[in-house]
Amino acid sequence: MVRVGIVGIGFMGMIHYLAYQKVRGVKVTAICEKIPERLAGDWRGIKGNFGPAGRKMDLSGIARYSELQELVADPNVDVVDVCLPPSLHPEATIAGLEAGKHVFCEKPIALTMAAADAMVKTAKKKGKLLLIGHVLPFFASYRFAYDTVVSGKFGKILGGHFTRVISDPLWLRDFYDPNVCGGPAIDLHIHDAHFIRLLFGMPKSVQSVGRMRGEVAEFFQSHFLYDDPQVTVSATSGVIRQQGRPFTNGYEIHLEKATLVFDSWMNMPVTVLTEDGKVKRPKIPVRDPVDDFAAEMAEVARCVKMGTTSAFLDGELARDALRLAHKQTESIIKRRPVKV
Repeated sequence: MVRVGIVGIGFMGMIHYLAYQKVRGVKVTAICEKIPERLAGDWRGIKGNFGPAGRKMDLSGIARYSELQELVADPNVDVVDVCLPPSLHPEATIAGLEAGKHVFCEKPIALTMAAADAMVKTAKKKGKLLLIGHVLPFFASYRFAYDTVVSGKFGKILGGHFTRVISDPLWLRDFYDPNVCGGPAIDLHIHDAHFIRLLFGMPKSVQSVGRMRGEVAEFFQSHFLYDDPQVTVSATSGVIRQQGRPFTNGYEIHLEKATLVFDSWMNMPVTVLTEDGKVKRPKIPVRDPVDDFAAEMAEVARCVKMGTTSAFLDGELARDALRLAHKQTESIIKRRPVKV
């Protein structure tokens, strides 16, 4: 049995809690939360942009703490699951690792490269797993793309374009604060930065153009440059100011013998365009978003049981994604390509 302690009961903390209920061999044994009502199980005030509404939870049998150090010292916790705001990820993660626990931390790994480096270094020093919650590869449409690419059935990957655009998230007070959430590049686009890193490896440089909002990039387009001139990778991401725009994500991935297409804005399901002119629509499971997170939690449990890191959730991979997001912002500010 993998025993989990969740730190932070906001929207993501609630989603993680619900997802763990769907995973065999995993049990939430402790939670840590500063707000007394949430610590008591009244989660009705929790809201998000997907999934179920908050409700009253029966937390019988779960240890409840208001201080982080109390949870990381609990001998009945094997994995510390960090669901705090990004600015607090390093402190909570390092505390968990120093206490001899494995850590599963929500994305982004951190806001700064120095903090991310410290987290990775501490995990190595303590011999514990550092897993970061980049859930995108567990969404059915993206997992299909990943599995298709790595299978090699359509030949070498040649490039792709990735899209992630939202209207202004007015419910997130600190979304544009570089010291709290990090803005669209670090809190939103980092999903695609991670997926690009997963599929293509690290580029040698990046060139981005876009508009800034204070110290963070608001909306931008990026080209990721690789040694192979045949590999063409780009992305569009950020925030537009019209609230009628729903959350939009998608991709067009080019392989030697096929192109994979998915676009939530245009209601384009996952589609495979083959070299012989056929258009195929593979059967992609439609499921509750919480189930996608449950698949992610199952991967966490597998890693803990096996004592090995994850191809999708590895902390160093997440650190690379953060580096890409920072380099894109740097390119926007400098108005030129920058080395990665």
